[in-house]
Amino acid sequence: MNILLLGSGGREHALAWKIEQSPLCKKLYIAPGNAGTQLCGTNAELPVNDFDEVVSFLIEKQIDMLVVGPEEPLVNGIADTIGQNPATSHVKIIGPSAAGAMLEGSKQFAKEFMQRHNIPTAAYKSFTAESYEEGVDFLETLKPPYVLKADGLAAGKGVAIVQSLDGAIDVLQGMLKGKAFGKASEKVVVEEFLEGTEVSVFVATDGKNWVLLPEAKDYKRIGEGDTGPNTGGMGAVSPVAFADAEFMEKVKTRIVQPTIDGLLKDNISYKGFIFLGLMNVNGDPYVIEYNVRMGDPETEAVLPRISSDWVQLMQCIADGNLQDYSLEVCPEFAVTVMLVSGGYPGSYEKGHVITGLDQIDGSHVFYAGAAEKGEKVVSSGGRVVAVTSLHTSLEEARRTSMENAEKIKFHQVNFRKDIGLDLQR
Repeated sequence: MNILLLGSGGREHALAWKIEQSPLCKKLYIAPGNAGTQLCGTNAELPVNDFDEVVSFLIEKQIDMLVVGPEEPLVNGIADTIGQNPATSHVKIIGPSAAGAMLEGSKQFAKEFMQRHNIPTAAYKSFTAESYEEGVDFLETLKPPYVLKADGLAAGKGVAIVQSLDGAIDVLQGMLKGKAFGKASEKVVVEEFLEGTEVSVFVATDGKNWVLLPEAKDYKRIGEGDTGPNTGGMGAVSPVAFADAEFMEKVKTRIVQPTIDGLLKDNISYKGFIFLGLMNVNGDPYVIEYNVRMGDPETEAVLPRISSDWVQLMQCIADGNLQDYSLEVCPEFAVTVMLVSGGYPGSYEKGHVITGLDQIDGSHVFYAGAAEKGEKVVSSGGRVVAVTSLHTSLEEARRTSMENAEKIKFHQVNFRKDIGLDLQR
């Protein structure tokens, strides 16, 4: 098959790396891609949200499968546009319809979906600028810490966990009245804080059948010990010790199956991946959020553990016969460390030369915000490079990733040295 993968981050490099390994892949294009995806296929200058251009590219290059990495094109309806066009309706699309993508596109939509289908989640209310005072009143009924979420897409940064009531009121005002996240925070969901440990669970579904992929633990905060502001993700570990057979059985019966059943009941077309951001509260799973694609950097930890054919998996998703797919997962631990630009998640500089990439030994390197400039690779984003190591020992996987991360240098490089440390205890 000729395959087009949309996106340009570390997730897309990991996906391209895995897709390219499949004998089912004849030609792989990545749009717009990065310096790493270029090693796995052919990068194409194609705006992911310009659907007319995407359609033209699909026709010109005789693409058989479209894999959508990021959430924004899905929320904007790319699956519907491609599927409804007679010239491209034959293309296998990996990603939900616009209706399905609303699980990530609107926090309120997701909350209402979970309530409607009895899926465990935190209690909540949503507010707009007009109901700001009601939002303040609701905050006063909650106990700290306070959780506030921009309703729309905010690149993984639209969530604030605030310890004081005054601080929470300031954040609410900043989101609603100060438009801190633009259109994304025109509506804000305020919910009760769930005390527990987070885990990311990934589901592949053809809309009826589903396969559970390896779980991972993501590290969102910029600072060690989970301090500082939220980021798009500073690292990940897979598997997660506390996600044992008993816990995962609860995830399957209380969350995964009701989610798939709920999509069917609501007549929502969904062929792709569902990311379940879960909180383990005293052994019981609660949904913090849905994402409608693979996570980043969790993908960089999960995919190296999957030994079965990834393109075959996606083919089964598109064709509606996922019950025929046999997932094979290696039992080793994967530890992913994300190297970021100085200043991230705030303002940061781009265009700095990255060195040491040729010195890596025993790890996979997935490029995120990295671009080619002549014969050099330079930083082009906040999250720049992900280093993933596998080993039968979590401690050894951690050590290898840290040692190799130390070899990679660019201006004001920063990474967390405690990724996975909490899971060793």
